Amino acid sequence: MNELDPVIHAQARLRIMSTLAALSDGSSMTFPRLQNLLDMTAGNLSTHLRKLEDAGYVSVRKSHNERTPVTDVTLSTVGRRAFEDYMTALRALLGEK
Repeated sequence: MNELDPVIHAQARLRIMSTLAALSDGSSMTFPRLQNLLDMTAGNLSTHLRKLEDAGYVSVRKSHNERTPVTDVTLSTVGRRAFEDYMTALRALLGEK
């Protein structure tokens, strides 16, 4: 049996990965939009994004729009593959084909 990826398996990180995986390849979401969609505090979201970023699953890009800081989060190619593998392992665990 395939094991579930512990980096993704935490509830908050699974929610983040699911949300980003729904975007088309290469698309990003702003930090505030992701925070709002997932109803997470900024600190909690930052902590989980750091764990996903350390694993190479997401890319966090900080820039400025004039003087306003902007943070964009993108699911990496490695992250998309890891999420697909996670979902395959989950389906196998549940007995689905």
